[in-house]
Parts: sequence; structure tokens; C-alpha cells
Amino acid sequence: MLERKGYYRGSAVLVSGTAGSGKTSIAAHFVEAACKRQERSLYLSFEESSAQLARNMRSIGIDLEPWVKKGLLQFHGIRPSEHGLEMHLARLHKMVDQFKPRVVVLDPITNLISGDGDREIQSMLMRLIDFLKANQITAVFTSLTVSGKHAEQSEVGISSLIDTWILLRELEVNGERNRGLYVVKSRGMAHSNQIRQFLLTDQGAKLVPASVGGSTAALAGSAAQRNEPERARGQKKQKRRSQQRSAVARIRSTANQEKPFLAKAAGENR
Repeated sequence: MLERKGYYRGSAVLVSGTAGSGKTSIAAHFVEAACKRQERSLYLSFEESSAQLARNMRSIGIDLEPWVKKGLLQFHGIRPSEHGLEMHLARLHKMVDQFKPRVVVLDPITNLISGDGDREIQSMLMRLIDFLKANQITAVFTSLTVSGKHAEQSEVGISSLIDTWILLRELEVNGERNRGLYVVKSRGMAHSNQIRQFLLTDQGAKLVPASVGGSTAALAGSAAQRNEPERARGQKKQKRRSQQRSAVARIRSTANQEKPFLAKAAGENR
């Protein structure tokens, strides 16, 4: 959905959505991918302890503990009420200077709202983003949005500072509540305008194909899973038809090329 290339290094990425939409799961995918590239990642969780986060991610097939043991991933479970914003910023600077990560995750930044005013939070996050960008560190922020409010609005007012914004939303189809994903913006690159459903499976988050059986209407949840065999059969059938048309076209082309030779041979026989 991002030109098949992903985000730029050193950019600020925002993943926002309502409770249970999959924000932490997407953030875990970010750090897992970074660790597979042998890049250090720093994960600051304002809701869960490192043990809880590792356990929950194992349920969707993301095992982060091996990366912790290899020294490529550091978890820090922090309560926002433990310190003021300035102390949080100072601690983060110290962690970055000591660990030297290539990716930093703050999950979720909206938990900082309870302690200080919006202006103080915006100022703190602006300085943090500037610090990370200056060090070419990719930052991933998750943000909780309230259901019923305007989705394309960050609760902490930092959307203008963000380079890539991924919005997770609820899709209600056929009596099922499912998860959808789309890219609000991504500076410096073309990106998809589709709302794609994704599933949290035991092998991680999986994007559901945008269309099923040639239809432009996306199916959701178990409906998509039930129609997956039909979609595969439709693709095979379409491929066979295309091959048959190509074979007929080749036969006709060969026949047209042989006509002048047959006519000439018939004249000689006379």
C-alpha cells in the first residue's frame, strides 16, 4: 500500500484507531521486521508490561522474546503518571543515546493526555520527533481514537508532524465486526486509496484481497474466508480462458500466413 517499498527511514509514522482495532499488533510487526533486518528497536509501552505485551503478541504469531535475548529489542513498560512530560522526554533521550535504536515505538501516545495540557503534549512530541529525525530514527506512534468522533483527527494534534498516517477502523458487514486499514497520507510517495480489511491470525496480520471473484465489493470476516476457494477457482478459470484465446489466436495467425502459399501452390498445379 506504500508503493510496495514501505516507509522512509527516519520518518514519523502514526497508527491510530479505536480500542481493539489492532494498533499494538501493527506496531509489533514494525519492530519484528526491524529486528529481522538486524536493526535495534526500542519499544515504550504506556499500557502493558513487557511480559504482557510479549504474551499477547505470541497469540498472533509474533514472538518478540528471541529478539530481546539477542539484544536487538528493548521493552520499557512505563506508567504516564510516574513522571511529567519533561522527565519522560529526558528518559527517552537517555535510552536512545545508550541503546542506539533504528526504530522507536511509543504505544500509545494518547495515554500522556491525562497528565498535562494539549499544548504541553504537542510541544513535547514535536521536540521528540525532531530529535528522532535528526538521528535518522524511525518513530512509530500509536494513538487511541474515540469511536463516533471524526476518525481523521489525532487526539494529540500532531497530524501535521507525521509523515505516514495509517488509520485503522471498524467494518461492519453481514452482522460481523471486522478490522479495516487505509493510508490517510504518506509524504513523498504514492500510496493506495483503498480501505483494506485485515485479519489478526496465528501468523500475524494478513490483508484480505481487495476484491473477490472479480467483484469490486470487498467481503469481510468469515464471508471473505468462505469465498476464498471460489475466488481461487475463478482466477484459474480466467487463466484457462486466456490461454485458450491465445491458442486460438495463434492458430488463426498461422492459417492466415499459410493462405498465400496454398494459393500459389494451387496455381502451379494448374
